[in-house]
Amino acid sequence: MKRMRVIGTGSYLPERIVTNHEAGEPLGLSSATIERLTGIRERRWAAEGQASSDLAMEASRHALQAAGCSAGEIDAIILSTTSPDMAFPSTACFVQRGLGCRGVAAFDVSASCSGFLYGLSMANAMILSGQATTCLVVAAEVKSRFLDPTDAATAVLFGDGAGAVVVRGEEDLRTTPRGVLGIRLYSDGAKHDLIRVPAGGSRVPASAETVARHDHALRMRGASLFRIAVRRVEQAVQGTLKEFGVRIEELSQVVLHQANGRILSNVADRLGIPADCLTSVIDRYGNTSSASVPIALDAAVRSGEIRADDIVLLGSFGGGLTWATGLLRW
Repeated sequence: MKRMRVIGTGSYLPERIVTNHEAGEPLGLSSATIERLTGIRERRWAAEGQASSDLAMEASRHALQAAGCSAGEIDAIILSTTSPDMAFPSTACFVQRGLGCRGVAAFDVSASCSGFLYGLSMANAMILSGQATTCLVVAAEVKSRFLDPTDAATAVLFGDGAGAVVVRGEEDLRTTPRGVLGIRLYSDGAKHDLIRVPAGGSRVPASAETVARHDHALRMRGASLFRIAVRRVEQAVQGTLKEFGVRIEELSQVVLHQANGRILSNVADRLGIPADCLTSVIDRYGNTSSASVPIALDAAVRSGEIRADDIVLLGSFGGGLTWATGLLRW
């Protein structure tokens, strides 16, 4: 049967390093306090004039190189972002132009921090239905442009970056299946107000008043979100493992959304995931929203923590609310 497989990963982080001292100074927070509360030591912020599509193109080029694939072989570009270059056209179309792909399908996905897995699921559906053979799935975020430096709930958490994968449909005749075993998606719109950007859309259009109120900045009810995130991710992971008959001990690597160091450790403890099986890059890059899973996945692949035939679990949680899991045999 045909199965989608990841054939290349890539990531890109902007050059500018923002330390805890710089991020915490307007709030009167020490570097040690921020690291204790979040697990973050530093994050990257985009340079002036650098947009999400610029980060996405760099990550995509790295993924294409790793896959040994040319831009001309791509049949579709699916891009996750909640910090697009502009309202429209899609950021994916900027990437399509920048990479020089032929006139292929290109569109954005907005599912907050779960967007990469939502995009991966769409690529899987396109491949299994015969609409595409090779897809580029990329997530890119420039969250630094949406931060209020005086808001302790968000100012020290978020960073900028992009991650990408090239996926291809291949006939899998092996007894032990290889590739994407399954992706499961969830949402709960009743809790949409836990993390959001209040203004700038059709409900609350941009105005002098919304700018003055800082309503175009990211707002988050962190404590409530923390509790729900831990519970939802734990339940989703348990459900996915049960569905596919996989035990925690069989997982070679677990790549979760890098939201907060405490969330990562809490979920790992509740599920019994060994520390050496949990990929974590949050100390270096902070919370890069939907880009965090592919950035962490690329880091694990390039460091040799993920090898052929390893079973890898992906998981994410974000605004919407949305959450998702993915199970792959590498």
